[in-house]
Amino acid sequence: MDNRRNKIWSNIDWLLVAIVVLLALFGWINIYAANFNESYPNIFSLNQEYGKQGMWMVIAVVAGFIILLTDGFLFLRIAPVIYIIFTLLLVLVLLVGKEVNGAKSWFGIGSFGIQPAEFAKLATCLFIANILRDTSKNISASLYFKIALCIGFPALLILLQPDTGTAIVFSAFFLVLYREELVGNIIFSAILALFIAVLVLIMQNNSYALPFSDIVVNGKYYFMGILFSLGTISFLIAKRFVLKRSRKKFMWIIAALTVASMLFSGAVDFVFNKGLSPHQKKRVEILLGLDDDPQGAGYNVRQSKIAIGSGGFAGKGFLQGSLTRFKFVPMQSTDFIFCTVGEEWGFLGTAFVIILYIALLIRLTAIAERQRSSFSRIFTYSVACILFLHFTINIGMAIGLAPVIGIPLPFFSYGGSSLLSFFVMIAIVLRLDSQRLDILR
Repeated sequence: MDNRRNKIWSNIDWLLVAIVVLLALFGWINIYAANFNESYPNIFSLNQEYGKQGMWMVIAVVAGFIILLTDGFLFLRIAPVIYIIFTLLLVLVLLVGKEVNGAKSWFGIGSFGIQPAEFAKLATCLFIANILRDTSKNISASLYFKIALCIGFPALLILLQPDTGTAIVFSAFFLVLYREELVGNIIFSAILALFIAVLVLIMQNNSYALPFSDIVVNGKYYFMGILFSLGTISFLIAKRFVLKRSRKKFMWIIAALTVASMLFSGAVDFVFNKGLSPHQKKRVEILLGLDDDPQGAGYNVRQSKIAIGSGGFAGKGFLQGSLTRFKFVPMQSTDFIFCTVGEEWGFLGTAFVIILYIALLIRLTAIAERQRSSFSRIFTYSVACILFLHFTINIGMAIGLAPVIGIPLPFFSYGGSSLLSFFVMIAIVLRLDSQRLDILR
């Protein structure tokens, strides 16, 4: 037993551990700065967010330590069970959960809360790795159905809470599928769909005159006309110039793309106008530059950018940020904690945080690529892709490059469920990597 434990600790990737610890500690310091209360100056005070975060850090470290002493083969075997448990919890929270900020996504336990959606990401990482661990011999329609169900079902349940931000994070698994060479065409389709969606949203509120006439039509119909015209021209070009043996295939592809694009543009218009709540629509319009509301939906972003800019090169100093101290930025310890770094630590602090996250992603990628087990590789890539999406969207929100959808900065933002789930993810990666010479079948 002692030899086995010594082997575990000698094979641990201590560089990954160091990066995560630095992020968690620096995040804790900034939570303290964002919520500093002179009546409770002790950073361990459980009456304040920084004290609760410290408690969750201890819990997360203990959980990680237990995982490191667990056989990595166990995660492969129990992945379906973990997935089922947390999927059931997502259903249960819709029925008896506590509503916070308009979303029924919490189980309340006294003054503390647990958010099962955070752990559902971990469960999906395990289950998708379990499903894909041996796909080289059998890539079929049933496999794609399993993948879609595995990713889509928890995302749908989270949307029903509603928690759009967390649901969007599940799109990170498409990057994993791309790495496993399963969704090349899907990635292309997703990029095309995003391009079409942005154009529809930009053009829908405008009117355009038809060429060579005085007829004016709504922007969404004008855009559909453009799609139809491009499709028709491409169809005729394929019919005339493509080699005969490939002509029929190309014509069918062009026709299908044209029809699908027109249907999708109509669906985007319908979902935007009928499916989104007013505040969600406002956030999208502000992001695309279609609306300017500095005292309303755009207030958080505007104040965040002011705070970051006011920090200058080296920042105002710890606990010296006026916008931070006087709460000018809402949600400054959670969604907008990056602006606390910008104001008090300046460019140097923000660069340090970004470098740490880039180093974390690079290290996880290196760890994933050295795995002999497909289960370990896919799980590690899943964790890396989820962290990548959280990192880019959260910092994008803080500087006005992404819509405010309410997702935390990993290891950094205040939140026990988020911190614990990310620590557990990293601990499992470390444990699987310590057994990388074994093959988890």
